[in-house]
Amino acid sequence: MASQSTADKDALDTQAVNNFREYLRIPTVHPNINYDACVKFLENQAKSLDLPIKVYHVVPKKPIVIITWTGTEPTLPSILLNSHMDVVPVFEEKWTHKPFAADLDEQNNIYARGSQDVKCVGIQYLEAVRRLKRDGVTLKRTLHVSFVPDEETGGVDGMKQFVYTKDFQNLNVGMGLDEGMPSSSEKFAMFNAERNIWHLIIHCPGKPGHGSLLLDNTAGEKVAYLLNKFYNFRKQEQQKLKDNSNLTLADVTTVNLTQMSGGVQTNVIPPEFIITFDCRITPQHDIKKWQETIDQWCKEAGPGVWIEYEQKEDQVTPTKLDNSNPYWLAFKDATDKLGLKVKPVTCPGGTDARFVRMVGIPAIGFSPINNTPLLLHNHDEYLGVDTFLKGIKIYCKILVSIGNVEEKTE
Repeated sequence: MASQSTADKDALDTQAVNNFREYLRIPTVHPNINYDACVKFLENQAKSLDLPIKVYHVVPKKPIVIITWTGTEPTLPSILLNSHMDVVPVFEEKWTHKPFAADLDEQNNIYARGSQDVKCVGIQYLEAVRRLKRDGVTLKRTLHVSFVPDEETGGVDGMKQFVYTKDFQNLNVGMGLDEGMPSSSEKFAMFNAERNIWHLIIHCPGKPGHGSLLLDNTAGEKVAYLLNKFYNFRKQEQQKLKDNSNLTLADVTTVNLTQMSGGVQTNVIPPEFIITFDCRITPQHDIKKWQETIDQWCKEAGPGVWIEYEQKEDQVTPTKLDNSNPYWLAFKDATDKLGLKVKPVTCPGGTDARFVRMVGIPAIGFSPINNTPLLLHNHDEYLGVDTFLKGIKIYCKILVSIGNVEEKTE
């Protein structure tokens, strides 16, 4: 007969998996998300944990949900455990399981959109808190478990605005923990910085006319000049990766042409072409110089070329990973004691952690997922039950460590 402690553990594991699958079945999928069912689910979770919950609305119909576990020294700066509720669209015909059914297969894998990105992390936070509370653990610092909207569309109506509100300031956040990235190896990726996102919409006006003519100052000539400049730069960044095996994608700046528009018919030279670039700028790349470079390219391309910025982020200082950051030391101490191989890297994409760093708060991105194929935004996204449950244990150790960081004195 199983011992009581084993029975309790099995019951907690079953509850955690059930909660995870229930959360995954809520289709908070873009576009036009209704977050009501998600908020209701989180209200039930807070009730089961006997913890208070608050729902903030910086933007109507875009709730920010925060469940709070108050520490024994609540005046100390708190820890923010953040994840996002929204998920990217699916192409259901490409899936072997229904993307919002949270099916459990014979290999004990849970298939669903959001299983890796990033509903797993939100539930793992809560289940770690559940275990710590059950074991009578207390933390000095308050933990705020936040669930935010619209991260997958840039965080514009979520964390990006929330960090500048009085409600966020009242949380007294000292350190943020956010999502990382699954790893296909034994190592875990850990983000302390992110590339800055610039989305450039470049307008190239020119002289219109009949398609049989050789006019000067056409829109097409300007596009050709700019494409040549951007793609030569792109090749230089690709070469950096080829020349140095220690570099990762996040260590270089990427530019990709993602949209082109203009023209009405084949025999008419149009008055304008518009080209759009997705640009991700590494922290090592001086943003001021990059701005000067692309402005110069536009000037050289010809008269009238101008840039519309769909998104343009300022350079953000990476979170320090040295003795000056007690939260990093506490995080590292926990992962070292667990024997985890953690590799600090720059996030190649973008997460809500960048907005926390923007207001001067150190933030670490970490998802306790290794030995798992990277399936973010891909078909048949899944997470193994064993990996999910192991992640809860990892968070238990991390939360105790960062939640008991001594007050920093100058």
